[in-house]
Amino acid sequence: MQLKSLQNFFQNGLIGYYPKEEINTFFYRICEQHLEYKRIDVSLQSDTLITPETFEYFETIISRLLTYEPIQYILGTTSFFGLDFKVDPNVLIPRPETEELVAWILKQADSNQSLKILDIGTGSGCIAVSLAKHLANAEVFALDVSPAALEMAQYNAQQNAVQLNTIEANVLEWENSASQFDIIVSNPPYVRESEKERMAPNVLDHEPHLALFVENNNPLVFYQAIVALSKKALKKQGVLYFEINEYLGDETKALFSSNDFEDVQLKTDIFGKNRMMCASKR
Repeated sequence: MQLKSLQNFFQNGLIGYYPKEEINTFFYRICEQHLEYKRIDVSLQSDTLITPETFEYFETIISRLLTYEPIQYILGTTSFFGLDFKVDPNVLIPRPETEELVAWILKQADSNQSLKILDIGTGSGCIAVSLAKHLANAEVFALDVSPAALEMAQYNAQQNAVQLNTIEANVLEWENSASQFDIIVSNPPYVRESEKERMAPNVLDHEPHLALFVENNNPLVFYQAIVALSKKALKKQGVLYFEINEYLGDETKALFSSNDFEDVQLKTDIFGKNRMMCASKR
């Protein structure tokens, strides 16, 4: 079988499950990782004969994609903020809107200052590692309740040649030591149980619910805990950054305003959704 025939086989195996352009994106990503062919190479070398082993590999991936398993988990890697990250079902797959949160922090942070940063609920470490990579003078700490997530974050830090200090703790129970931070950032669980029906099966059936969902009757539980923690752990004039539930912007903003924070800013993402918030400690 030639490469162009393999591409047709791959497309036909997934048509009706994914849009055609997304199927093509999958194919090019797999070719780049498995065959070390870039997109242009797939076109230029379409007559290349593939091995039976390669055909079986693509067949296996098709069967996994038919269950809506995310391509990032299948390949074990994803890109975030120009960096490569290892991912598996123990951690959320980094989202483009989270890249916007990192960009916002970097735009406001003083790169010449010796900053101390805490990322709460670090998961793959995408936020913490990206900040450490772009803020050479920062000391970055990554907190998560999951040992597997912290192991993944530390691996990603090493792969991207940055230093990361990990803390295994549940933020709902964690009592911070004397450490104080210039910046605290978090993308905590914020999807209400009632919102599950709006979620795609690739997320609902495969990504860790621990990192996604909160009870309907207390959707801001993690924000409340982090704001309370910030009263001791955040320096005066330090900044708190959150990714938020787009439907709870007003409630989250009110939480800041009633807890000794000022300059509360609600920011939309590229899709116009209320997705990020920051505030300074008085």
